[in-house]
Parts: sequence; structure tokens; C-alpha cells
Amino acid sequence: MEQEQLNDLLLARRRKLEQLKEAGIEPFGRKFETDHYSNEVIDNFSSLEGKEVIVAGRLMSIRSHGKATFAHLQDYGGQIQIYIREDRVGEKEYELFDLVDIGDFIGVRGDVFRTRKGEVTVEVKEYTYLAKALRPLPEKWHGLKDVELRYRQRYVDLIVNREVRETFINRSRIIQTMRETLNGWGFIEVETPIMQTVAGGALARPFVTHHNALDMKLYLRIATELHLKRLLVGGLDRVFEIGRIFRNEGISTIHNPEFTSVEIYQNYADYEDMMALTENLISEIARKVFGTSKLSFRGKELDLTPPWPRESMIDIVRKYTGVDFNEISDDKAAFEAARSAGLELDQGTPWGEILYLFFDEFCEEQMQDPIFVTGFPMEVSPLATKMPSDPRLTLRFEAFISGWEIANAFTELNDPIDQRERFEQQLAKREAGDDEAHAMDEDFINALEYGMPPAGGLGIGVDRLIMLLTDNISIRDVVLFPTLKPKQGE
Repeated sequence: MEQEQLNDLLLARRRKLEQLKEAGIEPFGRKFETDHYSNEVIDNFSSLEGKEVIVAGRLMSIRSHGKATFAHLQDYGGQIQIYIREDRVGEKEYELFDLVDIGDFIGVRGDVFRTRKGEVTVEVKEYTYLAKALRPLPEKWHGLKDVELRYRQRYVDLIVNREVRETFINRSRIIQTMRETLNGWGFIEVETPIMQTVAGGALARPFVTHHNALDMKLYLRIATELHLKRLLVGGLDRVFEIGRIFRNEGISTIHNPEFTSVEIYQNYADYEDMMALTENLISEIARKVFGTSKLSFRGKELDLTPPWPRESMIDIVRKYTGVDFNEISDDKAAFEAARSAGLELDQGTPWGEILYLFFDEFCEEQMQDPIFVTGFPMEVSPLATKMPSDPRLTLRFEAFISGWEIANAFTELNDPIDQRERFEQQLAKREAGDDEAHAMDEDFINALEYGMPPAGGLGIGVDRLIMLLTDNISIRDVVLFPTLKPKQGE
């Protein structure tokens, strides 16, 4: 019955389409020049009252009262009421307005006034058909509640949900502000390959494709790191790239196989410099886009004002689990501590991986206020410099906010001999079945052998940062077209 009704609605709109054509009206119009957005008319009513404006947009409501009709026109700036009456536009034009449906685009020229109820309105002198909508918009409650439809048909979501449009407008502003801020700090933006012969720079499973002409396997990049560090070797002192990353992994509220990151590298710097850059960049973006570095997320206030606290992973694990890895000196003792804590892991798992597993399982969600977690184990940090005071650990941090990893940074490993040994350790893991272990990249080692100065590097998950700044709890709410499982029959 519902499908039959929908088909009747579609047929009714097509009949109106034919009626418009029979009346000599082009239902899919041409160029139309406006002079105001709706919000500009409303905000500047005092200077525009009684004056003529030209606006255009999508009709979102229509209310007829005999020989007069009120409607709301939606454009990029918002919505404004229009008022059309027969004695102003003429009998024929008013009758043709009956062929307009909610969802249609029209252009309007008219005078600005305020109704008795106080609503700023444009009284129509003439209107122009710009595009006929052949499908009806969903009812507002449906558009808000049907999450699956919102993600699959983002174009409908953007039409009916103003807050969704605001999120994506803010997404653009956040990325633009990030770019402008980094440029202002002397960094240059570069572009590196998306298709690569070696998938490196992260511990992740890549997507694989094939180049027919060269008959070679290629990988969609899982990080931009190794190409950006090649540029440090070449003498570009400060570089960054904002771009798409692809990882063949599961989907969740904070994971999408295709996502956006920014990676930033600076010669003659270290991970302490990257901490300062991280907290200053994020707080500056919040201040410039939203006017404050204090924001609300999930009903909790987040203060992004620098400086953020720093705390070692070992200290955090001891605080939340009571297990002190300063007192655990070997793999066997670490394994026994993990088993006692209820963690399942393979015999022979090294000390560093067990420390990280403790943090991941028991501590990560506790990191609610902005914090830098330092002292990551060497086993999970194949591209970071070892800590001089404890070579089991590295000069690496991750920034956490609201239990999410937001940023990851190192004092970059620039010793080609050490780097080769790390890659070989990763290769052993791959051969043992770990398909997320790092691949060997001979050309990157070759680049390091030409000499890379001491450097700091930083990666920020742009989508997660936008989630925090716009108070959205799912990555699908900040990615215009998220990856979804196909519907049955597709």
C-alpha cells in the first residue's frame, strides 16, 4: 500500500511536469542571478524593508489561502518566507503556481516586508521555475530518525536537516583554518602518491589494486609518512599534507576505511615540539572557527587551552590497573601479569606489546580530558626514535581527548641501520601471519642513507577532530559519504 501511494506521488509530479511543458515553461531552468541569500535579507531587514530583492532556493513548505499563498524558500543561508498573491502576479501566474511542489527550486523577485506575526517575508512580483523535484522529500521526522537513509542518501539528509548542513560547513572551515594556520607557521603543503608500490608508514592492512599497463601490484596508501620524510631528506624543512588515507579494516563509530588525516613534519624538531604544535593547532582551530577553545562534547566541557598534561604510559597503566611495568623486567613476567589481568595473548608476546595491550584494554577510555600519553614501547613504534634513558620505549606520544586517539607523533627515527632492523622485525611478524605488520621499504632506507636531519613528525585524525569540535559521536556524521554495507539486492 505504501509503495503504491509513493508511486501515485511520483506520477502526480510527472503529470505536473508535463503541464508545465504544455504551458511553455521550462521545468528545469537556466541561469538565475540572485542578489541576496535568505539570511542576508533577514539580518539586514532594517535597510532592506520595502526594497526589491532577488532570491532563489528550494521550497520547503506551501500554505495556500484562497488567492494568496505563503511558502518557505531554503537556500545556502537558511530559509525565508515568500508571499504570493493573485492580484500581484496575475491570475495566470498564480494558477501556474499550483504546479509547484515542496522540493522544487524557484527564483523570486519581490519586495521585503514583515508580516503581522513579525516574520520577514518577500512579497513576490514574479517567480521563475528553476528545477522540478520528481521525488517528494521525506517527512521531517523520517529524515531525522532513519539513520540508514541519512547516510545512504546524504543529499536528502542535507536538505531536511539544517544541523547536518552546519556540520559539513564547519568541517570545511576547520580544514581551511588548519591549512591557513600551518601555512602561517611556515609549513608548505605538498601532495604525495595515493597509489604506492609499498604500503608503509603505519601498522595497517592495505587495499590492493593492479596496474594493467605496468602489470604490477599497487596499494592505496595507509599513511603519508614515508613519502613526507623523503622530502625532509631532500631539504624541505617543514611540510604537511591533508589527504585521504585507506585502511582495509572494520567499520565502527570512529573508524571508516577511507578517512582524512593531516601529517606534519619539521626538520630539527622533536616530539616535544610536536606536542606544542598539536595543542596550539587544535586550540587555534577551535578559537578561530567557534570563537572559543572551550567546547561541549557529549554534555561535558572540553578545555583545549594549552598546555595539556603529559603522562607516561607506564604511569597511566599503574594508576588504573595497579600493574607497574617499571617492576616487570622481562617478557615472561609481563605475560604472567597479563594472564592474571584476564588478557588473552600468545605465549612469547614481548614486554612492549603487553604494556601497550594493558593501556589499550584498561586505560584508553579513561583519557577524557586532553592529555599527551608518552613512552610508547618500541615494538609498536617501528618508525620512532628509542628513548635514550630506556631503549625499550620510544620518543613517541599520542594525544587523547574523550577517550579517543586524536594525534600520534614521534621524534622520527633517522638512523638507516636501526630502521632496517625494525623493518626486519616487522617482516618476521608478517611471515608469522600478522598482515598489519610494516612492509620492508628499501627505497625509504636508501633515502635515510643519504641523511635525514633530526625531525619531529605528527599525524592527526581529521575526522575524529571534527567529531569532537562539532559534537558528533559517529564518524559517519562528519563524512559526507561514509562506507556502508550494500543493501540487499544491490
